[in-house]
Amino acid sequence: MKLMMWLLLLCSISTWANEWREQQIDPALSFRGSAAADGTFWVSGSNNSVFFSNDAGSTWQDVSVKGQPLTDFRDIAVFDKNTAIVMGAGEGELSRLYLTEDQGASWQLLLQNTANKGFFNSISFWDRNNGLLFGDPVDGYFVLLRTSDGGKTWQRIKQSGLPALRDKEVAFAASGNTLVTSDAGHAWFVTGGYSSAMYTSQDFGAHWRCTATPLYSDTQTAGGYGIAINSLNEVFALGGDYKQRDKQDANISFLQEKKWRLAHQATAGLRTAMVCHQATCIATGKRATDISFDHGHSWQAPDINQLKQGYYSLAIDNNTAVAAGHNGRVAVFTLPQSQSPSFSALD
Repeated sequence: MKLMMWLLLLCSISTWANEWREQQIDPALSFRGSAAADGTFWVSGSNNSVFFSNDAGSTWQDVSVKGQPLTDFRDIAVFDKNTAIVMGAGEGELSRLYLTEDQGASWQLLLQNTANKGFFNSISFWDRNNGLLFGDPVDGYFVLLRTSDGGKTWQRIKQSGLPALRDKEVAFAASGNTLVTSDAGHAWFVTGGYSSAMYTSQDFGAHWRCTATPLYSDTQTAGGYGIAINSLNEVFALGGDYKQRDKQDANISFLQEKKWRLAHQATAGLRTAMVCHQATCIATGKRATDISFDHGHSWQAPDINQLKQGYYSLAIDNNTAVAAGHNGRVAVFTLPQSQSPSFSALD
């Protein structure tokens, strides 16, 4: 029985490897934002770069923002094949939002940060009109901006709706995955530093509560770097330490029955993004990519050269995902159907 389960597992991993299609768009760029919707894939990154594909990643079109101050586009939200909002991350006025409604042929400035110490980290939308923006603390508490008109105007969530800032708590903009929205007005953001925490809202961001995560948080550069939701609607916190990218410590955790649990057999290293289709999930960081066939509860690092590549960011549309990483690398792949039970049953 165990042998058959392992054979099914190896078959699934082999199928995944065969469908992994990687390209290097420009080695001078670093891609940290990714999005997939309506049959299109988008990646964004350094030097105002934005690239778009409408043929499943076979070719990529340069639709970067031109004639604007250079910043690092660390997140992108896509609404349909024509419409996207890209987020620049940087101190002060370098934190910006731009909108395209014509597949990147033109861009317009939606929002420019005005706080000297402000720094945008990630954006997420419930629908075309309603969304949130998450930024570093200003005036003693995290910045959360809400829009109800597609990004034309933004209002900051009142301080009374947020828990007090925790000791040595910080936020990261590593992958555009630190803020997630879901159905019925639910939203989450994750923080790091010595006080890594998950924040949850059930009223479209008006009020938040927080709980400490079990992620590794022994340094100021450790803690939460990403959020994901599996097909069981369980919320995951991903992280590690970007200065210790190969450290073996708690890097994937999930909420189950209102309790934090650590993923089983999670491999070493910082993880910044995760996507799922049915019971199959992919988690990645700069140096490695892992696969799970039990909704992310346990993980496997396949010993296949193609799969040793790592990325900063992931996005998924149905069962096809796009990955974005350093040295201008992108990959598109189809997640295999889950064929094996929990890895814990194979121990």
